[in-house]
Amino acid sequence: MLEPSEILNASVLIVDDMEANVMLLDQVLRNVGYTNISSTQNPREVLALHRANRYDLILLDLQMPDMDGFQVIEALKEIETGGYLPVLVITAQPGHKLRALKAGAKDFVSKPFDLVEVQTRIHNMLEVRLLYRKLDNYNKVLEQTVLERTAELRESEARFQRFTELSSDWYWEQDAAGNLNQCSGPVREMLGIGLDGGSVDAGAGWNVEERAVLDDNIANRRPFLDLIYSRTHPDGSVQYFQVSGEPMFDASSRFTGFRGVGMDVTERMQRAA
Repeated sequence: MLEPSEILNASVLIVDDMEANVMLLDQVLRNVGYTNISSTQNPREVLALHRANRYDLILLDLQMPDMDGFQVIEALKEIETGGYLPVLVITAQPGHKLRALKAGAKDFVSKPFDLVEVQTRIHNMLEVRLLYRKLDNYNKVLEQTVLERTAELRESEARFQRFTELSSDWYWEQDAAGNLNQCSGPVREMLGIGLDGGSVDAGAGWNVEERAVLDDNIANRRPFLDLIYSRTHPDGSVQYFQVSGEPMFDASSRFTGFRGVGMDVTERMQRAA
């Protein structure tokens, strides 16, 4: 919503080659509280004035010598490339109204002036114009915020990735279906999770009970810390792994997968035996 002062402080340019019309419109606006009013009787000045001031509203007479209002509208399109021309045309010719709207003007008032109509149309058009600007500014702020948050997220993910690489031998992520979609280190060999989300066969030497605990935690989306499991190689040697993991959820609490870190702790377990 807009405060009344925002509309009354909006910038308005009056363009009419007749001084009497300029003075009348200026007085009409000031009588209801508008404070930021400019004018020119030279239509060739409009483009430069608008480029410098970006008026919220231009009251534009259509019938002027040397350069008419339609030519002014076309010139303004060089600046207002977004397609919104803040132009309210002034005309005594009924046939010019539709032509002006098709050219890009947003509204019109007729000569001779009905003062109540003039005030109402100006107020309504300024309200739309200022709301349009607010929306545009909000979208720009929102876009910038999204870019900043995305950059922060990527930096956070990079820091997390660097941390896991320093604190563990390997890192993995699975999607909601259990498919391995990101990893560092020999995850498939050490964790025993296949590309399709399935585990390697029991012939790989895994300790069945220990692996059952790991698989159950992942299947039931439970976080776990420093879980140790092992496998026995054909030569009889035992390899031990320590793994921690947690489920991942999106902003709407929908499960999106699992991630974790792990390391080979064979040497530590052998020393402790």
